[in-house]
Amino acid sequence: MIKKHRAFLKWAGGKYKLVDELAKHLPAGNRLIEPFVGAGSVFLNTQFDDYLLCDINQDLINLYKIVQQQPDKYIKAAKAMFVDEMNDKDAYYRVRAEFNLCSDPFIRSVYFLYMNRHGFNGLCRYNRKGGFNVPFGSYKKPYFPEAEIRYFSLKAQKATFKCISYEQAFDMANSGDVIYCDPPYAPLSTTASFTTYAGPGFSLDDQALLARHSRLIAHERNIPVLISNHDIPLTRELYRGASCSTISVQRNISPKGGSRNKVDEIMALYDHHYREEE
Repeated sequence: MIKKHRAFLKWAGGKYKLVDELAKHLPAGNRLIEPFVGAGSVFLNTQFDDYLLCDINQDLINLYKIVQQQPDKYIKAAKAMFVDEMNDKDAYYRVRAEFNLCSDPFIRSVYFLYMNRHGFNGLCRYNRKGGFNVPFGSYKKPYFPEAEIRYFSLKAQKATFKCISYEQAFDMANSGDVIYCDPPYAPLSTTASFTTYAGPGFSLDDQALLARHSRLIAHERNIPVLISNHDIPLTRELYRGASCSTISVQRNISPKGGSRNKVDEIMALYDHHYREEE
């Protein structure tokens, strides 16, 4: 059995639990492009020659570049934050305030991991002014993911990180590439929209545009695209014409601890076999 590798960040909608199933749906190729890399569980648990890993969250991409290039320096600085006196509400809000005033990528990256592990539910959320605004999490002893950071750094030698939109990531695709899209998920209901992601949110229009881009690049340039999302009537309609499979999975992050029900996930594959609907 191949050892599975965990991401070093906690992440809403992280793919660690379904990466084995998901990998079965990924076509073979030379390079994997992830326009929504998130915590990187798919990158960490697949075997491509190269990776292009993209996200619109500049803090995330800066962090990954630093871990890729300076793992020892980063681990030393970040580990110093994981001490008892820093696992405190006042200390957390002090760090959060400093983070929001700071422009140094290295310091922001150290604070980012600290807040990811000490903040509520590992959420990553910013206000309209770009300020990180996740509240303190009150965990007994936040885990410092040194082994996970080291593995990420090792694997990242095969990766290029870019802070760009998914459309720009698609534009960089070449023959032999495979694209895996893990967008912010479509809401299960109109009242349950999950607005914890960077930027102004990912609207239903964005979901439809992503499906259209995926269909076109597969059809016109023969570059396969796999998309994961909630398996609901809306996504079934959006991905009509793609090869669709269902995976049953437990969501990692739920506002109510007791209501972590299984929600089916859809895996929609657009490839050159894609046919326009008759």
